[in-house]
Amino acid sequence: MKEHILKVLHQIEKEYDVKILYACESGSRAWGFPSDDSDYDVRFIYVHKKEWYLSIDKRRDVLEVPKHDKLSIQVDKLLDLNGWELTKALRLFRKSNPPLLEWLHSNIVYYRGSSAINKMKELESQIFSPISGIHHYLKMAKGNYKDYLNREEVKIKRYFNIFRPLLAAKWIKKHHAFPPIKFTQLVEDILPTSEIRIVLDDIIMLKKAGEVLDPNPRTEFINPFVETEMEHLEQYVKEVSVNKSDPTEVLNQLFRETLDEVWG
Repeated sequence: MKEHILKVLHQIEKEYDVKILYACESGSRAWGFPSDDSDYDVRFIYVHKKEWYLSIDKRRDVLEVPKHDKLSIQVDKLLDLNGWELTKALRLFRKSNPPLLEWLHSNIVYYRGSSAINKMKELESQIFSPISGIHHYLKMAKGNYKDYLNREEVKIKRYFNIFRPLLAAKWIKKHHAFPPIKFTQLVEDILPTSEIRIVLDDIIMLKKAGEVLDPNPRTEFINPFVETEMEHLEQYVKEVSVNKSDPTEVLNQLFRETLDEVWG
């Protein structure tokens, strides 16, 4: 599949007249528990030629292949590609956007074609906002909990959609840094030994076995655990504050340097 992904990325460059700076895996494959039929969620950052940016009109700054943007070659049905234009990515980076940071931390990288990504990673410690990260993951955990765990039966896949953001938020609180992408790393660090850890280990085994859609009876002690942890996190973000300097000019310079590096 990697060969096909690289072929598709090259075709995007050719047909949309862009240069791809970075492409990685996002979703269950990057999290470490894909099923045989899991999609390949490829996310990428790209840059246009200098002339594209010299316009009085704002232009579309995303590419979604094959959902909204078509190619002249066949794209595998399991492949979903979503790309952000560089200035969009840098604006989101300035806001410490967790989905973008997940791309930068992905352990499955398909392509790296510029020094821009390494420079962004070097700046991350100055830009990352623990408050923003916890708010993002806590909101995700709360929404998924409301949708899934309050049902009489919970599909195995749904547990990950609750525990992954919950543990990611707890990691940020503990380490004041962006969390790892792999779910097992979060579990091992945040839940070294507990009843919840035993349940999650069993769920991971079932997920890897492909039993994604099978309903599982609700485990009653999970609900109190999730609710208590969400309350603790909500209280924490009310009490902590972090001041960061404005990185705009640094990111402007990174953008200009990248244009020169890629297009000359």
